Amino acid sequence: MSFLLRILTWWNSQTINTQVWTKLYGEKVGEDDQGNVYYQSGGGKRRWVIYNGEAEASRVSPDWHGWLHHTYKQPPTTDPLSHRTWEKPHAPNLTGSGQAYHPAGSLYRAEPVARSDYDAWQPE
Repeated sequence: MSFLLRILTWWNSQTINTQVWTKLYGEKVGEDDQGNVYYQSGGGKRRWVIYNGEAEASRVSPDWHGWLHHTYKQPPTTDPLSHRTWEKPHAPNLTGSGQAYHPAGSLYRAEPVARSDYDAWQPE
């Protein structure tokens, strides 16, 4: 069953075609803290990522995202970017999950806060 899933789906892991392409033409460039592995073709013209687990694009850190989209010539393993002290660490997009952010007045919260910043217009 997993063989059939690898042929037909791309969101669970790499497909068999991607695995063959990576084996034939891919040069491993590096790996991030989540276990995602980054590759490029011989001349560096094509760049891609093999996700560790679910294929979710928001799991790629900004450093690797810039390299994947040819913003930076050198990968973060060779030429790491400098980070400011006020920068937060990269976090994946949690929208649609139970850990998603909901503001205080949101109806998705268990106990939403009563709204007091708006008064409905009343005709005189």
